[in-house]
Amino acid sequence: MTSTSLMEQICSSTNLNQALRRVKKNKGCAGVDKLDINATISQLRQASNGKLLRQSLLDGSYQPQPVLGVEIPKPSGGARQLGIPTVLDRIVQQAITSTLSVKVDLYWRPV
Repeated sequence: MTSTSLMEQICSSTNLNQALRRVKKNKGCAGVDKLDINATISQLRQASNGKLLRQSLLDGSYQPQPVLGVEIPKPSGGARQLGIPTVLDRIVQQAITSTLSVKVDLYWRPV
């Protein structure tokens, strides 16, 4: 049996595709790059950008984009500040979260 590093697990095609499906299901808006989920999927399919994303994650060169700052009015007055990441950054976050939560769940399971 071969050992797979944590980053390889995060960057597996299966995990990244599951992350993409979860982000798409959430129907979030675009971030600072103004790319919605469909535009991001289209971009990932072009010119092997999906492979480039995986490689940049594995070699540590991936850089998340700045978040889009949005103010949401509160019913009681004032505003709530939100930071909206790009769809691509949300896919990466979801891939990391799903991989790590499996590890944490194994550690914290009831005895």
